[in-house]
Amino acid sequence: MNTLHIASFFFFTVLVGVLTWWKVRKDDVHSQQGYFLAGRSLKAPIIAASLMLTNLSTEQLVGLSGQAYKFGMSVMAWEVMSAIPLVLLALIFLPRYLKRGIATIPDFIEERYDRTTRLVVDCCFLIATGICFLPIVLYSGSLALNSLFNISGITGLSQTGSLILMVAMLGCIGSAYAIIGGLRAIAVADVINGIGLVTGGLMVPWFGLMAMGGGSFIAGVNRLANDHGEKLNSIGGAHDPVPLGAALTGLILVNTFYWCTNQGIVQRTLASKSLAEGQKGAIYTAVLKMLDPLILVLPGVIAWHLFKNLPKADMAYPALVNQVLPDPLIGFFGAVLFGAIISAFTGFLNSASTLFSYGIYSRVLNQNATQERQVAVGRYFALALTIMSIVVAPTIANAPEGLYSWMKQLNGVYNVPLVTIVLMGFFFPRIPALAAKLALFMGIVSYICINYVFESHIHFLYLLAITFLLNVLMMLIVGRLAPRETPFEFKDAFAVDLTPWKNVKIASVAVVSAMVFVYAFLARFGGWNTAWLCWLTGAVVVGICLRLAFFGGNKPLKQETTR
Repeated sequence: MNTLHIASFFFFTVLVGVLTWWKVRKDDVHSQQGYFLAGRSLKAPIIAASLMLTNLSTEQLVGLSGQAYKFGMSVMAWEVMSAIPLVLLALIFLPRYLKRGIATIPDFIEERYDRTTRLVVDCCFLIATGICFLPIVLYSGSLALNSLFNISGITGLSQTGSLILMVAMLGCIGSAYAIIGGLRAIAVADVINGIGLVTGGLMVPWFGLMAMGGGSFIAGVNRLANDHGEKLNSIGGAHDPVPLGAALTGLILVNTFYWCTNQGIVQRTLASKSLAEGQKGAIYTAVLKMLDPLILVLPGVIAWHLFKNLPKADMAYPALVNQVLPDPLIGFFGAVLFGAIISAFTGFLNSASTLFSYGIYSRVLNQNATQERQVAVGRYFALALTIMSIVVAPTIANAPEGLYSWMKQLNGVYNVPLVTIVLMGFFFPRIPALAAKLALFMGIVSYICINYVFESHIHFLYLLAITFLLNVLMMLIVGRLAPRETPFEFKDAFAVDLTPWKNVKIASVAVVSAMVFVYAFLARFGGWNTAWLCWLTGAVVVGICLRLAFFGGNKPLKQETTR
């Protein structure tokens, strides 16, 4: 690590901090709306950038590249399939969320079902955030930065010691950012860091292909396509992390949870200035997700070609960056990675403090708390959660499987039951709170028992799909036998303008078409009949177009003109 690395790292990092401070210096960070929801002022570009950067963090870079190193491009399903849930967010979820003017997903759960169900969901979110997501962000970020800048060599510490040092540093800086600035500061910084991360992320495969081609980009592409070209196959086989059947069933459910009901993600769209801005932000994000195979997955395949004997697959991305990036760019890319780590950490930390303050504290511990007190308690909770995450993060190195698979399997404990009760709450207004409680209990217990206690050999994504179907059936039966006395209605809270974006339908079809094209183009490397795949998926897209055109996939939820 030379002086140029240090200078470029600190220059970009300080630049982001200064620009963010200048942009938000006059914002209100003392009220609930100002601190937790950015005053409901976010526009589409900021929403898209913030969604993208919160998602495109080091647990994605390190984890997905590690899986691609071992299994090839088929693991891109985790990212490309996100186009479908993002379309669902724009057309189905967001109009209902914004009409109710909710600040958190559990707010909707409480309104639709009852307080007990809401508290269960609050606890699931907080436990998953504190034990799973935040520690993984710190661990993967520390792993990447330690490899990029050789922290262990500089400090003289062991790999474990340097990992702990970096985890503590990232946790402290990230918590300070979230506690002081609130959601708007996070979102503004995400725009700047997002531009840097996409730019830097595309540089990695570019220089990697040049290294594969002995200095020639074209030669590198030819080698990639012809030397073990099957690594580029987009269709997962039975022994891959994401088989095709699992991608079309359980994976869509997991991604629907992530993009449509995960507080750390949805909070950005809940803070949108209007429904139209939120819908545009979701669709813009779906478009950006089409770049993810290049940024997140292809580097793992390139790393496999360049060095096949890494001790751990999760080292693929850091090793590639350190090997192929020119020296002047290493400091810049390190700063971009640092920003991505801080973004993901602060985003979910802010969401967790929102859930605790809005849910558990103001509804259970202190029902008479003022707005200022709730904001203060949210900040204290964020500090406590940071400490717990710093303690847990180093233990992730002992995870038996790849980082990304381990994280997704652990999140599967509660994500599909939550998606189930939200969707059923949307479309079946007489389903009672009892059905939601049973769905949460049965979904969580059955998944833990089948996946961990009895050690089933069925892929966990298939298990999630089965759990979803059983929960839907159970909720329908309970709703039939013991329905609500009165059907639930979406009453307008007059929080934002509910006029939908006029181009949301055609944009949604275009996004799904792009997803189909990406899959069809890469499927030929696995020997699949690309023409057959294109015809089949094209028929699905035409069906969606007809459904939207003639039956209205995005009828606005009517906004009353009087209160």
